[in-house]
Amino acid sequence: MRSLSYTGGLLAALIAGPALATGIQIEVAGEANGTVTIDLLEDVAPKHVARITALAEAGAYDNIVFHRVIDGFMAQTGDVQFGKMGDDMRQAGRGGSEMPDIEAEFSDVPFDKGVVGMARAQSPDSANSQFFIMFDQGYFLNGQYTVVGKVTGGQDIVDAIKRGTGPNGAVVGQPDVMQTVTVID
Repeated sequence: MRSLSYTGGLLAALIAGPALATGIQIEVAGEANGTVTIDLLEDVAPKHVARITALAEAGAYDNIVFHRVIDGFMAQTGDVQFGKMGDDMRQAGRGGSEMPDIEAEFSDVPFDKGVVGMARAQSPDSANSQFFIMFDQGYFLNGQYTVVGKVTGGQDIVDAIKRGTGPNGAVVGQPDVMQTVTVID
């Protein structure tokens, strides 16, 4: 169960909306250390950008780990339910937020290096809070996953995120973490 302050902050962020948000800054710690700046694409995926912005403004992304990291592909994070640093990581990647899933907002923006996409389950309309950042192009994702942003600073930090192992890229040991995620105007 979420604390009242988290729920209240999330509600206030949802009411305020992302009208002035142009991006987020992520302070990464671990094997990778530094700031990643992401330009959010409100014109491409307004519902998904609104969700990321609301969660960031509520502090829900703070101390969330990169739980799935596949070399040459992408780094995934954003599980606000099971991905908090210090919690039992065995469920990381299976959760979302308390809000309902979002319908897909597919676009013609290709999955190039530095593109940020929304993670989802089998259904295209199941994105919630998790997102991933591309290490390289992944055009097989085009039209299958919603693009929400592009890295505009700190791609070298993204490239240094601790890699996972095995076919699903599960991070073993101490994962890298989003210490803070801040909405920028």
